[in-house]
Amino acid sequence: MTLPFSPYQEIAAIIDRFTGADGNFSTAISNLSFYRHSAPTMPHHSAYRPGFAIVVQGAKSLTVGQEIYRYGAGQYLLTSLDLPVESHVTEATPESPYLCLTYTIDSARLSDMIARVSIPRQATAEGIRGWAVNIASPEILDASVRLLRLLDRPDDIEAVAPLIEQEILYRLLSGPDGPRLLQIAMSESQSNKVVRAISWIRDNFAETLRIEDLAGRVNMSVSSLHHNFKAVTAMTPLQYQKQLRLHEARRLILVDRLDVGMAGHKVGYDSPSQFSREYSRLYGSPPLRDAERIRGATGDGKSLP
Repeated sequence: MTLPFSPYQEIAAIIDRFTGADGNFSTAISNLSFYRHSAPTMPHHSAYRPGFAIVVQGAKSLTVGQEIYRYGAGQYLLTSLDLPVESHVTEATPESPYLCLTYTIDSARLSDMIARVSIPRQATAEGIRGWAVNIASPEILDASVRLLRLLDRPDDIEAVAPLIEQEILYRLLSGPDGPRLLQIAMSESQSNKVVRAISWIRDNFAETLRIEDLAGRVNMSVSSLHHNFKAVTAMTPLQYQKQLRLHEARRLILVDRLDVGMAGHKVGYDSPSQFSREYSRLYGSPPLRDAERIRGATGDGKSLP
């Protein structure tokens, strides 16, 4: 149900007008998108990029590693790094669909904001999770409403949207989640080194991961890398790599229609039995059975659940 105050009602009306059907929708503002769903969904495995998402109606559940977060109307999810996650809509109806706006954070704009503006360092940025759920402040809501209103004034987007986006970044940085964003920009922090380790794994997930080599790449000891990586992501580097591999393998099987053995090999598995075993552990059934189930449910096999 929509919260009983005007910013949410206005945001819901704009999202409803620019969607009209279930799914993800990009907008004329490049890093702004909408998500709508009229019923609870099955768990969906995907990769979240740095950004924040405000829920306007309904509720959602997010699993990172072994940790579960539930959030709904009036709350936002902030992610400050790339994360493989499992998520699903838990509350939605045709009369009151799940509605959410997602804003992708541009790291260059974030760094520019930090360099130009004095941001309160309310707490250490070390060893904190790379995501959080919080109540959206009136200032963030106000800026978000003004950003969405630009969709009805497309000629103003190029000039005005960057200014409002800077304001949103400032509100996030100066709010309770400031340290989570600062950990990206502080080049000598342990968390930033973890971000660099994450970036390397993401770009090379099909390669054999040697923790000693990865620790050397980011100038950390093996024990420090393990400790800080898990503190920030709730996963070890190997668990993080495994989820990236399996997400991509599933996409290759369902979307690109690759043979199961080829998909497993392409993402770095030399053993078909190990690939099938780890795939089943994450998705609940072996690759072929999982693909048949999804193709039967979607009709085309190209829509991941």
